[in-house]
Amino acid sequence: MTTATLPALIARQAERQPDALAVTDGSTILTYRELVDAAAQLAAVLAARGIGPGSAVGLLCARSTRLVVAQLAIWRTGGHVLPLDPAYPRPRIAEMTSDAGVQLVLGDKALLAEAGLTEEQTLVLTDHGTDATGPMTPDGPVAPDAADPAAPALVFYTSGSTGRAKGVLVPHRAVTDLVTAPDAIAVGPRDRVLFHSAVTFDASTFELWAPLARGAAVAVSPADRPTAEELGRDVERFGVTTLLLTSALFHHLAARQSRIFGVLRTVAVGGEVLSPEHAGAVLRAFPWLELVNVYGPTEATTFTTLHWVTQADCAGAIPIGRTFGGARALVLDEQLAPVPPGTVGELWIAGDRLAEGYVNRPELTAERFRELPDVGRAYRSGDLARQLPDGTMEFHGRTDEQVKLRGFRIEPGEVEHALLQLPEVAEAAVVVRRAGQADAALTACLVLAEGAGQAVETLRARLGERLPAHLVPTAWAVLDALPLTGSGKVDRRALAADEPAGQRPSGAGVLTPIQQVVAEAWSRALERPITDLAADFLAEGGHSLLAMWVVDDLREDLGVELSLADFLDHPTVAGQAELLERALREADGPDAAGDPAGSAGSEGSAGSAGSAGSASPEGSAGTGDTPGAGR
Repeated sequence: MTTATLPALIARQAERQPDALAVTDGSTILTYRELVDAAAQLAAVLAARGIGPGSAVGLLCARSTRLVVAQLAIWRTGGHVLPLDPAYPRPRIAEMTSDAGVQLVLGDKALLAEAGLTEEQTLVLTDHGTDATGPMTPDGPVAPDAADPAAPALVFYTSGSTGRAKGVLVPHRAVTDLVTAPDAIAVGPRDRVLFHSAVTFDASTFELWAPLARGAAVAVSPADRPTAEELGRDVERFGVTTLLLTSALFHHLAARQSRIFGVLRTVAVGGEVLSPEHAGAVLRAFPWLELVNVYGPTEATTFTTLHWVTQADCAGAIPIGRTFGGARALVLDEQLAPVPPGTVGELWIAGDRLAEGYVNRPELTAERFRELPDVGRAYRSGDLARQLPDGTMEFHGRTDEQVKLRGFRIEPGEVEHALLQLPEVAEAAVVVRRAGQADAALTACLVLAEGAGQAVETLRARLGERLPAHLVPTAWAVLDALPLTGSGKVDRRALAADEPAGQRPSGAGVLTPIQQVVAEAWSRALERPITDLAADFLAEGGHSLLAMWVVDDLREDLGVELSLADFLDHPTVAGQAELLERALREADGPDAAGDPAGSAGSEGSAGSAGSAGSASPEGSAGTGDTPGAGR
């Protein structure tokens, strides 16, 4: 078992190579010495605010160097971090901070204000430390190993089946085992790892702390929700060698033969089943690439198993691999006895990387974390697996209704609970339709209360005020009754097989050339004709990954770039066409908007629609859990 804490590991790197690059976001560069010094200074400010061992501290900050400094500073006080997503609605942030017992929230001034947090509850971060007054240097040294290796480091909230999100309490020893295991993904002083996941997604644990614990550098993607093009630019300009992707994003980049794979040495992929077709295509085109299939739930700290993928693996289902470091995996039957090799059973995980349990949920902790004879403490994953003759493991689905969609772990019960809080909804069931496909959709199947006349768009908006975006269904079906099985339960299989009756807004008319280009790009992504100026992308079943596809197509068709944030802020055909027309006029003159074909081919036509970058999960890898994490 690793006995060092994360601050101690990074302090050692600062002693070995003080002037080596530690982290950069393109505008700020920190060496290891500067990173450790900045964290020590901020830790002193936090200590003056009463933060110490056992303190829970919220972090509501854009992806940046100051976010890295803040996490390290909190750990130096002995406190632990609750990452918060700026895209989460206020009630969700309030619920998480209350449940975790947060004493203080650090973050960007505007984000703290948007979350409705008061000055007494917060501390504003800047690139130079904080806005706090008082000494910025400690009275005495703040020990980098102030935290106990068994003490909490992070709290990640995941979807809960009872309608209440659950906080997974991850200790330092679990993270240090993940990032220092000798048989893990190799990261060394010459490497640069891209930090592009949302900090609430436990992929960020690997993206940040694996490089910093091993003397490598972290390259921070500055866009809140980078498009595929922005992701490629980040990889190239920062010289990234190692990239972690959700399966859905990897499949998207593979299908489009992205140049990103030609720059990288290692790509780790997880979150959902890895497509053999896409993996094989990438390995054929980039035979030098190290492609790693990763698997693991948040409760076992990001990755439990790893498998280095070969062309031979792509002839069938790709294994999830073997455990590494201090993790152990057991395939058991219902009596908790080991099943014979080659037999499907439930996957239990033991070892150093287990979480302490769930915050304020002793009954749930006792249900999922158990003491097993001759094993010790183990986590019941709910995943089905079998061990292959060579010792690797293969994933075989779930034992319950939990689903994984674009890297997020989703408990349908949580979404159903929120839907039933709406007075217009009498019954609700949530399923995934077209599972495993690029256009897979979280679908709400509703029976409305008598006399209810709410439009689906209104119900969706009200649900979005309560739940994070990845938990808000993108497809909706209003039914007279939910189908039942012979035992009287909701027939989820039947619901998942049926297509919802689409409720589309009116507003069809003659489309301008730019509007036609937008409508055609939508039609390709959604796989059905879109001709309505007022059509809403989310209402039509779109989601952030499909939006990324459309953004890529529009850039290729018109030579201008629509940021993912602008796309989602202007989700209609008319709204996006207006942004693109404005960008074309700015780039090529007032006549460009009337001739999309000519603009796309004109020299110097590249421009940016709306804001120059992306502003504020799925995020590029998703927000929430992690690629490869069972979330």
